[in-house]
Amino acid sequence: MCGICGVYNLDPSNVVSNITVQSMMDVMKHRGPDDEGIFIDNNVGLGFVRLSIIDLSPAGHQPMLSEDGRFVLVFNGEIYNYLELRDELVSKGHIFKTKTDTEVLLASYLEWGEDCLGHFNGMWAFVIYDKSSKRLFGARDRFGVKPFYYYFDNLSFIFASDINSIVKLMKDKFSVNKQSILDYLVFNRTDQTQHTFYANIKKIAHGQSFNLNGDGLKTKQWYNLRDQLTNPYRSSEEFLETFISSIKLRLRSDVPVGVCLSGGLDSSSIVSTLIRKFNKHDLHTFSAVYDPGEQGDETKFINLYRHQLSNMHYTTPTAQSLFDDLEEFFLAIGEPIPSTGPYAQYKVMQLAKEHVVVTLDGQGADEQLAGYHYFFGFYFKELLRKGNVSRLSKEIICYLNQHKSLLGLKSMLYFLVPADSRTKLRASEHGYLNRDFASRYLLSNQISDGLYASGSLQDALINHFEFKLEHLLKWEDRNSMHFSLEARVPFLDYRLVERTLATQSDLIVKNGITKHILREAMKGVLPEEIRKRRDKVGFDTPQDEWFRMPLWQKRIAEILSFQLLKDFIDLPKAHSLYMRHVNRKVNAAKEIWKWINLYYWLKQNGQ
Repeated sequence: MCGICGVYNLDPSNVVSNITVQSMMDVMKHRGPDDEGIFIDNNVGLGFVRLSIIDLSPAGHQPMLSEDGRFVLVFNGEIYNYLELRDELVSKGHIFKTKTDTEVLLASYLEWGEDCLGHFNGMWAFVIYDKSSKRLFGARDRFGVKPFYYYFDNLSFIFASDINSIVKLMKDKFSVNKQSILDYLVFNRTDQTQHTFYANIKKIAHGQSFNLNGDGLKTKQWYNLRDQLTNPYRSSEEFLETFISSIKLRLRSDVPVGVCLSGGLDSSSIVSTLIRKFNKHDLHTFSAVYDPGEQGDETKFINLYRHQLSNMHYTTPTAQSLFDDLEEFFLAIGEPIPSTGPYAQYKVMQLAKEHVVVTLDGQGADEQLAGYHYFFGFYFKELLRKGNVSRLSKEIICYLNQHKSLLGLKSMLYFLVPADSRTKLRASEHGYLNRDFASRYLLSNQISDGLYASGSLQDALINHFEFKLEHLLKWEDRNSMHFSLEARVPFLDYRLVERTLATQSDLIVKNGITKHILREAMKGVLPEEIRKRRDKVGFDTPQDEWFRMPLWQKRIAEILSFQLLKDFIDLPKAHSLYMRHVNRKVNAAKEIWKWINLYYWLKQNGQ
């Protein structure tokens, strides 16, 4: 787990300097405090900072060169099946000098070329430079666990694991992507496309590779999730077998491994599997907790493990700690985020840094197992479109009995209306928006069609992998790497994802309950109080109460008095909404947080 960066000037006479590459590396040194390296070949410069996880010796130094010196690799991530690939490559005549997955990746490229990507089980973003042809080849993993940002103006290609490393070189070229800001404010979404909040910085998409030479940049979709959904699970036993295999691979490490434990079904499934199947009673777990009854507190579920684990650690984010950490936290995250949930994760990672170097958590389970409440709306819509009235009626009755909520039905109705109407409905909930800004960018969003137009539960799950999951992965990467930690996600083993998303809907949602196949797989493994949970909290915070506290009232009033936000927000209307929140007439905490976050992002970028 590391950070990579580089510059490729298309003009061969435009030489890249060590100072330029080093300045990019310095910005993301937290991603790799253990080692660093630079490679320069006239108009090409590659940089690397290392967090040592596998083979802690100097043999893992990067940039790594092939035996003949022709190919140069910089690599961020982990190839979990590197031992199996290494054996296969040895049988083909390859000789290895290190015990690293980096050398296995490079040998895989030499053996299979660009087809090597399909052999990897892991998370990665890497670049290989061919000194002979002067070509860069790079790729990102299937689901976008590892980041890859770039700037390209047909003169220079600048890339990095950390967006701030690119911003460092482009302060005089800063430009706001107003469509990204609109999508953020109205839909609470980021990272659903290749675009960022910076108009001239993009991402290599998940499952995408690229080639770059003097003729320009060409991208290619090397992995298409929909094409892989051919082998559904038939039973929970099959699911459990793959899940155990995924965890086993992600335990490969030469440094201590722990788990971020929220108390929910997903992270608890990982912890219980480690205890029951791997006998890991000395496991370190890290949790965010609050006072009893506060939003986000899951202490009673977390404490079900107190008699099984000897190394449980807790942190309690507060209104004061968020206030104190605000600027550093925003620098760590890099771009605006739509809730304070990632701050709880930030504090958990800060705690974990004191004990381990690698963490596991449950990211990705909600997207493949319909963990969000509104997924009921997609399932009801699917049954309605199929004309399966009896099943629909049964599921609605079960849903109402289980959840005592109308959200699933409201979601179905929302998903049934035309895309333009969906967009206008969402916009009407945000009366504080600058009218000119909203009218200019509202109907050019890709969310209503890309995410909400799904015709079935399976479609919705796939679209969440395409358009929603990545922003969660980005926050986890930035939170963990800010504290020099590697975060691993067992639910995103591609074998598990492909088979789960191919599985019929009634093994995912059944009798008004989501994640059915996981719950069945966890019988006898997971504490029943957690296995039968119907609510979802995750790394949440009591943000609604925080923003009513005096220290926050003063700061938010100051923010809403500055003109920095006026191009996006009608400041008097926003202030009125905030006062209604303070007086407990509404809960506008999510909107308030977005104003705060956007303000600091603009300020940190010199606006």
